[in-house]
Amino acid sequence: MEGALITQTQAGELAALAQATREYIRQAKAPNTVRAYRSDWEQFTSWCQAQGLAALPATPETLAAYLAHEAATHPVSTLQRRLSAISQAHQAAGRESPARSEVVRLTMKGIRRAKGTAPTQKAPAVTQDVQAMVATLPDNLLGLRDRALLLIGFAGAFRRSELVSLDVEDVEECAEGLRVTLRRSKTDQEGAGEVKGIPYGRKLETCPVRALRAWLEAAGITAGPIFRSVNRHGQVQPGRLSDKAVALVVKRAAEAAGLDASRYAGHSLRAGLATSAAAAGVQERDIMRQTGHRSVNMVRRYIREGELFRSNAAAQVGL
Repeated sequence: MEGALITQTQAGELAALAQATREYIRQAKAPNTVRAYRSDWEQFTSWCQAQGLAALPATPETLAAYLAHEAATHPVSTLQRRLSAISQAHQAAGRESPARSEVVRLTMKGIRRAKGTAPTQKAPAVTQDVQAMVATLPDNLLGLRDRALLLIGFAGAFRRSELVSLDVEDVEECAEGLRVTLRRSKTDQEGAGEVKGIPYGRKLETCPVRALRAWLEAAGITAGPIFRSVNRHGQVQPGRLSDKAVALVVKRAAEAAGLDASRYAGHSLRAGLATSAAAAGVQERDIMRQTGHRSVNMVRRYIREGELFRSNAAAQVGL
């Protein structure tokens, strides 16, 4: 029928809309999550091929056997993420997810009971740790950058991805310190944005505001990414650092300070601010305002760590 026909222009518009739809669906999850899911799915399909089993659709028995196999070498958190990735792949293909089956549910329950679910976390870099790290840094470009990165990362309780995403245009100096606009974060995937206040430090050598100013002036950075790589010739590069580079900076500074570098990572700065603030008696809501945590349960992990000796019953009984 003539009315059912569409013109080439309409077909092109529909194709463009279909492409836009796929792009919006792709952006529904954070890039790091998409990469992790893709890696998890590839790992699962490789295992299935080696066993002569179908990955899509996978039977509940296949998925349960895979989880039991992986439980020997991976923590529960990794298994849970892989389970989510496999479930998402099935749903995207219009298949029933085997993750919903009773045999898979019971298998995961047994794995949790056998292995426990306590997370293995890196040590928080508390105030004394950060001070020790900063004290080891040289006064060259690389040292100035690392000092600014450590102090801003700690004072702002930034995630790695948030820290390296900052541009000069996101930072405004004011009488109290810095107003830092975070355009997007893990808990703000829709880009509503939030502003964090970073006050002047009490000591010149550990003041995050002065450290950032010193780095930007020395590097000649007036716009664009704040934290950039410095090559072996001492030249500042145009591109922004990767989030993995934050962990390398923390580990390198921890080792130089005589700390066990294997216990520290990029998240140590964020965890360290929350832990140090709790130890100093800062209120829960104020810690959450700075860290940007949406879950009270998550931030209370750091509060318990910070209050471990501040409110300790054993310290009050006269031993």
